[in-house]
Amino acid sequence: MIPYGRQQVTQADIDVVSAVLAGDWLTTGPYVTAFEEQVAEYVGARYAVAFSSATAALHGAAHAAGLQAGDVVYTSPLTFIASANCARYVGAQPALIDIDPQTLNIDVSRVDESVQALIPVHYAGLPVELDKLPTRPRVIIEDASHALGAHTPDGPVGNCARSDMCVFSFHPVKPLTTGEGGMVTTNDSKLAQALRAFRSHGIDRTPTDDPWYYDAAELGYNYRLTDIQAALGSSQLSRLDSFIERRNEIATTYRDALADLPITLPPAAPEGYTHGYHLFAIHVANRGDVFRGLRDRGIGVQVHYVPVHHHGVSRDLVMPEGGYPASDAAYDGLISLPIFPGLSEIDQAGVIAAVRASL
Repeated sequence: MIPYGRQQVTQADIDVVSAVLAGDWLTTGPYVTAFEEQVAEYVGARYAVAFSSATAALHGAAHAAGLQAGDVVYTSPLTFIASANCARYVGAQPALIDIDPQTLNIDVSRVDESVQALIPVHYAGLPVELDKLPTRPRVIIEDASHALGAHTPDGPVGNCARSDMCVFSFHPVKPLTTGEGGMVTTNDSKLAQALRAFRSHGIDRTPTDDPWYYDAAELGYNYRLTDIQAALGSSQLSRLDSFIERRNEIATTYRDALADLPITLPPAAPEGYTHGYHLFAIHVANRGDVFRGLRDRGIGVQVHYVPVHHHGVSRDLVMPEGGYPASDAAYDGLISLPIFPGLSEIDQAGVIAAVRASL
């Protein structure tokens, strides 16, 4: 079975992780600090704070932003449920803004002055065009779980040129992996301080006359990344540009090979942008039959995503009249084809042949 996504772990990755296992630190230590600094430098942000997962990072960002009961936090319907649930974690109310059918990202033209908190999702690795927002919400937390290595005219995604914080995922199918893991980047020192406290039980270690003393100053969680994971992430980060380049090559091959078929190809990056291509999601008219046909032929396709408002946990959402038609129309036909740096030309040719046969 050719999966839709897969990590690429080399001997160099294994060697650096082995060195950590043979050392003094296994939990949060010098490798985590180094990895944070490397990611911050790569994206051009002042601070980066590592978390145990992107979901934990979203929770931390929502907390650091001061979101709470009474706040309404808007995100895309076409995303993993964590993009909305992070609002619930801090007592806020999640809400949705329908997508632009051309980009599959949140329709920024729908963001008006009533939207005070926004979590735009860079779906499939295509950056949201935040420069087109009609108004700037009080809080913007980018969900860039798909988009490490992508670029906009403002620079790398994660530099927070038009946001308060940006969240990345290091799940094995993402641009780089730490096994599980996440990161928040920001240019605000107070947000960075709040994030670091939140991921470690809310502990304040401000020095006192008693060197052993610490204060659990607020409610926090154990959302720390380990040095084992950070070492893997640092090693992978050194190859991130080549990973993104290879993903774009695979996407180009798909576009050329599938252009004559009765399907809708995913949106390409506009001028001045670089697509991260975490996903290559085509749209077909008879999704169920095509999906089963591809699986029967050994292609591990997936659907991204069951929209947020389709889940039982979302029964508290206030739905607008007419619902979210663009998101529902996209969901009805989306299929994510295999795309990852280790996908060989032979395997990709097999995927293309299977798509043709399944159609």
